[in-house]
Amino acid sequence: MRMLREIIRIVSIRLNRARALAFAALLASLTAPGCHGQAASNAAPAVQTGVKLSPQMERRIEVIVRNRSNVTPDYRIDIGVPTATDIPGYDQVMISFSADGADSSKSKALPFLVSTDGNTLAQFNKFDMAGDLRNAVSDAGRPPRGGDEHAPVLIVVFDDLECPFCAQMNAEFFPAVLDRYKDHVRIVYRDFPLPANQHPWAMHAAVDANCLLDRNPTAYWNYVDYVHAHAAEMGADEKTLAASEKQLDKLAVDEGVRQGADQAQLSACVEKQDTHKVAASVLQGEADPLRIASTPTIFVNGERIEGIVAPETLYRVIDRALVAEGVTPPSAPAAPPPAEAPPAQTKPGS
Repeated sequence: MRMLREIIRIVSIRLNRARALAFAALLASLTAPGCHGQAASNAAPAVQTGVKLSPQMERRIEVIVRNRSNVTPDYRIDIGVPTATDIPGYDQVMISFSADGADSSKSKALPFLVSTDGNTLAQFNKFDMAGDLRNAVSDAGRPPRGGDEHAPVLIVVFDDLECPFCAQMNAEFFPAVLDRYKDHVRIVYRDFPLPANQHPWAMHAAVDANCLLDRNPTAYWNYVDYVHAHAAEMGADEKTLAASEKQLDKLAVDEGVRQGADQAQLSACVEKQDTHKVAASVLQGEADPLRIASTPTIFVNGERIEGIVAPETLYRVIDRALVAEGVTPPSAPAAPPPAEAPPAQTKPGS
């Protein structure tokens, strides 16, 4: 995949062989003896919409793509039939890349532009700007921290309760963000537990958290904070999956009851372990345009941040979003806040 990503960089190359041949023909016509009228050219364009490229043109394109990218010789390159575009003088060709012997369904196809005179090959990415990515990263049904629905900046965090980097963001960065920006930001968490072979109890913890969310947002956030701060302790001395899940369930029920939830209803929700809502969040995160593959992944008014970043980097992103909304960002504090906030000390339900 790294090899294919390298191909995506912009390439714009002049193909000079056709020009050189045309120039040689022009010289021949000028030096030949006698008087000659201007003859009409019957030569077809080098590239025609809907017509398969000649083997010579396909070869020229393939050689240029191979030479200007990191495609190794074991990769097969196939060039499609030109199709019309809205760019004058250019057709589009799809160029497919696949390893020898690989399933054709696993090949990667990229769009290129080729000029109708056969002299220029270009490759670029086209992005749809009609939609607002902030609207694609929904906070619907999720309890916020910070400002209300009118806050100029929405921070959506795709979170995994077993992820140590998510725990670091939860403990260090977000309290500092809320302290600095107050009601100008609204922070919500979306579920994105990684697969069980990576984080065995992450899905279970997310389901328990959603059982609390349906009953009391305060209980939800207390549970999230505690689990993040004490993830390494789940399972106690046994450190088994069963012990971890049992401990997560007890934490959820105890905290819910402390916040006034009906114990019987909450216990039934926890015991049922209905994963549909969490799984839907994961599927939406994996799909376009979000394409999330790791946690934490953060969207600041639609601008994507992956993994842990320096606080100053996160502040710059938030400041840019505020300026775009017509809000002057707050001045940086004279001294930075402490880099590390203490973990939650109160056990849910106690």
